[in-house]
Amino acid sequence: MTQTRARTVFLLAHTGRPAAIRSAELVVQGLLRSGIGVRVLEAEAADLPQLPDEVGTVKEATPQCLDGCELLVVLGGDGTLLRGAEFARASGVPMLGVNLGRVGFLAEAERDDLDKVVDRVVTRAYEVEERMTIDVVVHSNGDVVHRDWALNEAAVQKMSAELMLEVVLEIDGRPVTGFGCDGIVCATPTGSTAYAFSAGGPVVWPEVEALLMVPISAHALFAKPLVTSPDSVLAVEVQQHTSHGVLWCDGRRTVELPPGARVEVRRGEVPVRLARLHHASFTDRLVAKFALPVSGWRGAPH
Repeated sequence: MTQTRARTVFLLAHTGRPAAIRSAELVVQGLLRSGIGVRVLEAEAADLPQLPDEVGTVKEATPQCLDGCELLVVLGGDGTLLRGAEFARASGVPMLGVNLGRVGFLAEAERDDLDKVVDRVVTRAYEVEERMTIDVVVHSNGDVVHRDWALNEAAVQKMSAELMLEVVLEIDGRPVTGFGCDGIVCATPTGSTAYAFSAGGPVVWPEVEALLMVPISAHALFAKPLVTSPDSVLAVEVQQHTSHGVLWCDGRRTVELPPGARVEVRRGEVPVRLARLHHASFTDRLVAKFALPVSGWRGAPH
């Protein structure tokens, strides 16, 4: 029988990795010792052989599974954090990421920081910041056929490897340019270091409010990344004469785009709340995550 505790934390882990299983067990043990209840998904509980009986379980990852939880702790890479964001966003519960992956820009701590993570959760020594999201609407033949959202990006891509996708880009109701390409990434500042970065887009500091539109392998003389106001409405129109495309939101949710489809992207109404343990600048995070060479830097003169 699950013991009722005054405080509860939800734990989400990439249990397909041995390191995540051990890390999850350490976090659970540390929280329980401090009198904090822990809740996990049933499917993940089955992968955690050392899980105490008092840990609560739920069947599905829905916003309701976070009811009564003060924090969602996620162990894994950015993909696992994006999975957690899917139900943390709607619930309003802050999400704290521990990176067990390669880069982990969304994570706040690394695998070696597990003891610190537990201590900060127990003492509530963390701050919460809101990250901008985007809302996505797909139109076809004048009808709304799909609605979605993303923390990082909405990517319109070609479906067939051998064909280009012909598109026209629009900002605030006015056409900008059209070309054949592999796709278009519409991103948030948080997503500027994800798919948009790989496509050659700019790195945007998280506190900057803006929307990004980044072409992927465009066959055009003018195919530069565009940075707009956060209040702008971005649109990608798939030309009638081209092949089918596909829309990916955060690389997790997808829908087919027929010729003539129109994808509109605007600032999301609901942000994602991230728990922060450090006051380190984004500049330092950028240098650390990408191992940028900064030797020889002397700093501003005093």
